[in-house]
Amino acid sequence: MKTDVCIIGAGPAGLMAAIYSAKSNAQTTVVEANTAAGRKLLLTGGGRCNITHADGINKFIKAFGTKGRFLQYCFHEFQPEHVRKFFAERGLETKVEEDGCVFPVTDNAQDAQKVLLSESAKNGVRFLYDRRVEGIEKCGEGFNIRAGRETISANKVIIAAGGISYPDTGSKGDGYKFAQKLGHTIIMPKASLVPLITKQTWPAELAGTAVDNVRITANPEKKKFNATGAMLFTQDGIGGPAVVDLSFFLTDYLPSIENPIEISMDMVCGIDEIELEKRILMKFEQNPHKTLINIIAEFLPKRLAAVFCREFGFDGNIVGRQIKKDSRKKLVRTLKGLPLSVTAARPIAEAMVTRGGVNITEINKKTMGSKICHGLFFAGEVMDVDGPCGGYNLQLCWSTGAIAGIAVGRGRC
Repeated sequence: MKTDVCIIGAGPAGLMAAIYSAKSNAQTTVVEANTAAGRKLLLTGGGRCNITHADGINKFIKAFGTKGRFLQYCFHEFQPEHVRKFFAERGLETKVEEDGCVFPVTDNAQDAQKVLLSESAKNGVRFLYDRRVEGIEKCGEGFNIRAGRETISANKVIIAAGGISYPDTGSKGDGYKFAQKLGHTIIMPKASLVPLITKQTWPAELAGTAVDNVRITANPEKKKFNATGAMLFTQDGIGGPAVVDLSFFLTDYLPSIENPIEISMDMVCGIDEIELEKRILMKFEQNPHKTLINIIAEFLPKRLAAVFCREFGFDGNIVGRQIKKDSRKKLVRTLKGLPLSVTAARPIAEAMVTRGGVNITEINKKTMGSKICHGLFFAGEVMDVDGPCGGYNLQLCWSTGAIAGIAVGRGRC
């Protein structure tokens, strides 16, 4: 089989690349290991599809840290507002939520998937499903792609095979293998946006217990990071939105059990220590015979209140009027800065995003084309770029996919 452009992977990056490649009248073929396109896309935003984020472009670039400079061109060329316009022009309006996250008005990831597939069909993109690519070989000016019993001859190739997080969706690291064989350096993949494991074992007693709003702070190597939102206790540590957000910053610092990262969790986020102490005093006065554990349960889930008292040295059965000032001060400090020690991240298969991948110094930031292998391009998570939660990583896929698709269609490298 012959084609102008062969795209490996039908995730969000691969689909956007295919659409823009085909729009340039390049015969475009997408090879997908799954039996349908966009399997991981359907999981984003809890099934609602967090399409992008409403940050201004400069804040958007800054969110990617040191990798933002590499992404600057493609984010300017295909901005969050362009993504919203892309879907709106094809019948899917979006909405901005209070935290800046952008979702389809239908709150259904399948609707975003349908738009991408419909636009692909409209532009004549050919899909080969249930075909896992086994190898890519450079042959003269083009490539031979082996997929099962079929060999595809292509002038250009875009690798958009994702990372190795959520392997059940088809992301098994194949893209790294292909890129490496074609001369590229692979930065060791690791988990990003993932629950964290703690040295303390008591969180396991609270597995499944959620706290609606916490502020978590960490200071690895004298750098300060924090995240705010809901959190969840797990069998070996902590998870939930705030924890996953924090993991984006801690991934590169995570040590071992001998040298953990100390974190502090403000369990009563939104009021300072002075106000919290006033409220606790008021409850003591209003309920002089109420036990401490029940007072604390007015601020924390009751299961957590019991473990809290035990772990931090409070007598949960003492009544309010018997609590001394020093104990009250300690209670306030602990509620506002509950300490935990993070030793590791959960396995990369459980991560929302992979950090690591194809070294971006070997990629042309204006085309996503390889600087090493003429005619080879990259899009999405297969590259060593990742962002925080909130639609940033899908925007990465849309932008890099569009730029790569435009570049192959115009014959640029």
